[in-house]
Amino acid sequence: MELLLGFKYMNDLKSLTPKDTVSELDKYIIGQDEAKKSVAIALRNRWRRQQVPPPLRDEIAPKNIIMIGPTGVGKTEIARRLANLAHSPFLKVEASKFTEIGYVGRDVESMIRDLVELAVSMVKKEERIEVEIKAREMAEEKLLDLLLPSMPVPTGRPQIEMGVNGAPSVADSTRETESTRDRFRQMLRKGKLDNREVEMEVTQAPSMPTIEVFSSGGIDDMESNLRDAFGKIFPRKGRMRKLKVPEAFKILQSEAVEDLIDMDKVTRMAVIKTEQSGIIFLDEIDKIASRQGGGHGPEISREGVQRDLLPIVEGATVTTKYGMVKTDHILFIASGAFHLCKPSDLVPELQGRFPIRVELNALGQDEFFRILSEPENALLKQYVALMKTEGMELVFSDDAVHEMARLAAEVNQNTEDIGARRLHTILEKVLEELSFQAPNIGAETFTITADYVRKQLADIAQDEDLSRFIL
Repeated sequence: MELLLGFKYMNDLKSLTPKDTVSELDKYIIGQDEAKKSVAIALRNRWRRQQVPPPLRDEIAPKNIIMIGPTGVGKTEIARRLANLAHSPFLKVEASKFTEIGYVGRDVESMIRDLVELAVSMVKKEERIEVEIKAREMAEEKLLDLLLPSMPVPTGRPQIEMGVNGAPSVADSTRETESTRDRFRQMLRKGKLDNREVEMEVTQAPSMPTIEVFSSGGIDDMESNLRDAFGKIFPRKGRMRKLKVPEAFKILQSEAVEDLIDMDKVTRMAVIKTEQSGIIFLDEIDKIASRQGGGHGPEISREGVQRDLLPIVEGATVTTKYGMVKTDHILFIASGAFHLCKPSDLVPELQGRFPIRVELNALGQDEFFRILSEPENALLKQYVALMKTEGMELVFSDDAVHEMARLAAEVNQNTEDIGARRLHTILEKVLEELSFQAPNIGAETFTITADYVRKQLADIAQDEDLSRFIL
């Protein structure tokens, strides 16, 4: 059974070739072809591994990746889009947030627990979609019981055609009750009963006692386990409330969904999904690399985190509240700028667990122009959609887009290079006054030109100190 569940999540990858993966990534990410190619191969290798017969299948380890490049060039976006394509649980964590075991802070095993939680949410959402139709039917019947409390449908009684002295028979009463119920059902579906109120019992989560936990690590996990334990000890309380029909229907439907979902099945599927298709993005891994010439103070702490991280990446079994989770086939994608150090400064054992290394290029004016206009979620398209809610038709001329791209590249060069993130700030400053006045301007077409861009950014662009703090 578990093997079949594992294969279920590999079927979608069969039709997704590396070339298809790169094409999908190209819709949202400009450039960085080498990185796209590497992650596309890594994703395809997951499907290939499932086609290999055991026991060799279990011996094939994922080819983990280190992405090297400055901030804002697309490292995180590539990993996130890859996870969306694979329908995989995806977790982004910052390596610098972890501490060596025995110190106050998060331990590295917590990332696996967080990943399982995400997988549970994903599987539960999928199961919710499958039972939604049946849940609606159950909620509808319960709501009709509340609307027609005095006319229950008789069940389990013999239907006598004629009553004593010509009185209405049980069959006649049943048919009349069912007819009335059907009329109310049709009225309910058409929204004719939305203004009515029903009285129903609404359950409330029990109030949790306040507990202070003093521990060197795993506080988040301990808090979660305590909440689960107290949730089982203290029963949910219910109180009668009068609700409008639509609100009552939502509550009843939600309760029906919870009753229909098999949480044991969800847990099993989530663990398998985590083990077979989970992706963890380790950002800022360069921050835990020991620089050459180190060896004391914070350097030791960095190396300690690497040592704790090593067994997780190599393949270990982590205890979670959903059971034991193996990390052998979780794909790890690490990233870092590596300005002050290099990948070879990581401990040798950890280096060996990231055999694929790709360097992402810094972005310039040409790339900024394409980022502003080409992707399906391009920034210009987002602002056009936002202004359309005010009735305004926003248009960006090509020279305006080129000017914003030029200014972003120039500010990045003169101050701190934060990559494509600079475009967000540029656009916000360009459209600040227009966004403020948009409700008063009303329905009209407004064209952003290069002159308008220069006018809005004139003072800031000319003053390097202002650029540093504002842009």
